[in-house]
Amino acid sequence: MSKAKASTSGIKISHLALIPDGNRRWSKNNRINILQGYSKGINKFLEFCEWSKEVGISTLTVWALSTENLRNRSKHELAVLYHLYVRAARDRNVLERLDRGRIRFKIIGNMKVLPRNLRDALHSLETRTKDYTSFTINMLINYGGRDDLVHAVKYLSGRKGKVTEEAIREHLRSADIPEVDLIVRTSGEQRVSGLLPWQAAYSELYFAPKYWPDFEKKDFKKAIEAYSKRQRRYGK
Repeated sequence: MSKAKASTSGIKISHLALIPDGNRRWSKNNRINILQGYSKGINKFLEFCEWSKEVGISTLTVWALSTENLRNRSKHELAVLYHLYVRAARDRNVLERLDRGRIRFKIIGNMKVLPRNLRDALHSLETRTKDYTSFTINMLINYGGRDDLVHAVKYLSGRKGKVTEEAIREHLRSADIPEVDLIVRTSGEQRVSGLLPWQAAYSELYFAPKYWPDFEKKDFKKAIEAYSKRQRRYGK
């Protein structure tokens, strides 16, 4: 798809946020374990990055693990995810893709409670790519929209600073993330679950019925085409 096709109505997607939902249900339906299901989901995300670059998107934010996930998922499932994220962060093919595409990788969320080996692997990836500017991937891990706002308010109340929109924005965990043009969520769920509440105030929404591992390039095109027909009003 050409870049022009991505903005046929004159509105361009600079920042897309993704909620890749449905990995567990896909695994159950296909009678495979969640390790295989989530592994397929990670490979799908690498494809999704390429599709995004092709249509001129410069920033892609993916919700990898929410604060609610950490509270409500089993220790086994979390261990599987941690293992896969560490493996992906150290995978030679992944590293070569990032270097070749000059893709910057950034972590957003409360990393303190995550396993040390996961923190080290992700920080290493962040450091390796910090000077790249062609494309940015923001990984939300142990991230929650409410926690993000509370983080900013706690900072300001502790410093007795003036509470303004600008001050809150500057002290969010997600302070460096730009406003989101389009949010894509898979699996048929039609909610954003607190994704980037500050940056997503005027985001367009697209809900795909397929589980994340089944999401294909043609489905991505449908999302882009749907966005191209929207008229963004920003309260006007």
